[in-house]
Amino acid sequence: MTSAPTVLGWRRPARGKTAIGLVLTAVMLFPVYWMLNVSFTRDQDMRKSPPELFPLHGTLAGYRAVLDDQLPYLGTSLAIALGTVVLTVALSAPAGYALAKLRPRGGGILNFVLLAAQMIPGIIMAMGFYAIYLSLGLLQSVPGLIVADSTLAVPFGVLIFTAFMSGIPGELLQAATTDGAGPVRTFWSIVLPMSRNAVVTVSLFAFLWSWSDFVFASTLVNGGAHEPITLGIYHYIGNNNQQWNAIMATAVVASLPAAGILILAQRYVAAGVTAGAVKD
Repeated sequence: MTSAPTVLGWRRPARGKTAIGLVLTAVMLFPVYWMLNVSFTRDQDMRKSPPELFPLHGTLAGYRAVLDDQLPYLGTSLAIALGTVVLTVALSAPAGYALAKLRPRGGGILNFVLLAAQMIPGIIMAMGFYAIYLSLGLLQSVPGLIVADSTLAVPFGVLIFTAFMSGIPGELLQAATTDGAGPVRTFWSIVLPMSRNAVVTVSLFAFLWSWSDFVFASTLVNGGAHEPITLGIYHYIGNNNQQWNAIMATAVVASLPAAGILILAQRYVAAGVTAGAVKD
């Protein structure tokens, strides 16, 4: 007879926590809703006081501007992001394997250097790249921006791959060595396929960082023929012209690839980020 009050007693706090969670989620997602709202709002309704919480007289002018003006910038951003993903995985996966399984001399120092590299402000790195690219003729180029964006993702990728590959049983690698496989064959045929979660995690973060990059883009390719979407949005902002519906529509469209990839890869990301956190 005492079980029902106990169950009800547990349900009430649970409902309260759920309500608080819903309220906090709504507060955090309100900027996203407001971005959608403004993207459908007419220019003459932008400065209404109080503002409209719902676009009663909605317009698709902002999205038409995206289709007319922003598609080249979206294509450039996609090329840069995919290139950054490929370069990041190609560099960080073998490095993580070497640190986790081959145990090179100075591995601990290298891990410290990778952590320290992530603390360097992006604007300082951008200035360094500008000086280097100016002498090499790589300013305003897609390959140059891919290399620059990869410097943010590679240290993170090496740390993730090292943590993940450290959990791969050594018996598998010993069996491969017994069968005559060298370090490269072992990495390619055994370690890398087993590191799928880490590959997805590193690829996702590399894509998101390069897709949303503004510091490197504004420093290295500003005014060139290959500008990413983060710079394309600025074409709608001027001293006498601020097309907020077009700006927000561009932001909505630019958010869709990243949001879609994150939704599809979330379970791999959870497994990849937590890899190495628990040791047997």
